[in-house]
Amino acid sequence: MISVFGSKVGMEEVEEIRSSIDAQWMGIGPKSRAFEQAFAERLGLTGLALLDSGSNSLYLAVKLLNLPAGAEVILPSFTWISCAHAVVLAGCVPVFCDVDLATQNVTAETIAPHRTAKTGAIMVVHYAGKPVRMKPILDLGLPVIEDAAHAVDSKLGGVACGALGDVGIYSFDAVKNLAMGEGGGVTARNPDWIARARTLRYCGIGKSGFEASANKDRWWEYNIVDFFPKFLPNDIMASIGLAQLRKLDQMQAYRKFIWETYQREFANLGWLQCPQDPARDEQHSYFTYFARVPGGKRDRLAKYLYAHGIYTTLRYHPLHLNAIYQSSARLPNSEQLNEDGLNLPLHPNLSAADIDQIITTLKQFAA
Repeated sequence: MISVFGSKVGMEEVEEIRSSIDAQWMGIGPKSRAFEQAFAERLGLTGLALLDSGSNSLYLAVKLLNLPAGAEVILPSFTWISCAHAVVLAGCVPVFCDVDLATQNVTAETIAPHRTAKTGAIMVVHYAGKPVRMKPILDLGLPVIEDAAHAVDSKLGGVACGALGDVGIYSFDAVKNLAMGEGGGVTARNPDWIARARTLRYCGIGKSGFEASANKDRWWEYNIVDFFPKFLPNDIMASIGLAQLRKLDQMQAYRKFIWETYQREFANLGWLQCPQDPARDEQHSYFTYFARVPGGKRDRLAKYLYAHGIYTTLRYHPLHLNAIYQSSARLPNSEQLNEDGLNLPLHPNLSAADIDQIITTLKQFAA
C-alpha cells in the first residue's frame, strides 16, 4: 500500500544517534542545543525552544500569551485537534472560523465576524505549507499564534512562517517535512518568551541542578517559577533532527517535483480541482497535496484508489462538527471541504514507480 504521508530516514540519522549513545547522553543535552541553534539560523528565527511534540508546543504557545481565563481564541475549524485542545487546556475558549476554499487557510475576512470583546488572540495554520496572508490578520491588532507544523520550509516575503506572528510553533513528528519521530518547537518575536518557553518545558524550574552547579553551593535546590508539565526533548530525537536538517533541501526539492508533476498531470481532469500553487512572494513546504473532487465523487475515488493500493485521507474533519467542542457554528467552506477534499500521497519516500501508479490510477478513475 502506498502511504499518503511519510518521511525518509537512513544511515545519516543512525550515525547521529550512535554518537549520542556512544556519549551515553540520551536526555536533553548538546544535540538538543545544537538543533535549536541550527534550526533557528536556517529559518532566521530569534531562537527556538525544542519540545517533545508539536501539540505540546501549541499549548505552551497559548500559555506564553498569558491570556485571562475564559478568553476566546479564534482558530480555523479545518485543522488538527491539537490546536483547539491547546486553547481549552490553557483555560481559554476556542472559537472556530472558516477557511478560504482555494487555500484552506484562514483570512482576515473569515476571522473578523467572530471577533468579540472576549477575543484574546488569533491562531492561524499554514495549511499544507502554503503561507497564510498575514498582514491583514496582524492588522486586526490581536496577538497571533502561527501553527507552522506544515510549514517548516515556507516563507512569505522572504520571512519564515512561524516568525511572522507573535509566537510560532513547528512539528517534527514522524510524517512531517523534518521528521524526528516526535518533536516540536516554539519560537517568538520576543526573545524573553523563548527563554520562558525553555524554563516552562522543564516543569517550570528556573534552572536545573546541573546548570546551577557552577555558581551555587547547594545546586540541588531549585526555584520553581510556574506550574507546568514536563515537555522536554531529548538528544536522540535531536540527533535525528540534525541529520534531517542537513538533507532538508534535498527532500524539499523532491516534494516540489512530485507536486509539480501532479499539477501538470492533473491539470486537464475536469472532475478534479488541483490545489493552489504558491504566489510569487511565497515559498511552499509541499507537506501534502490537497485536491478537491466535487459532485459527490470524492468517497468513490478514495475507495477506488485504496482498492488499487493507494492510501488517501482527509486532513481535516472540521472541528466545529465534533460534539466535544459544543459549537453551533456553521462554516460552509470547511463543511464543503469535508465533503470533497482528499489528500493524495506526497512525501520523499515515494518512488518513481509509486508516483506513476498514483497518476495512472487516478486518471483511470471513471468519474
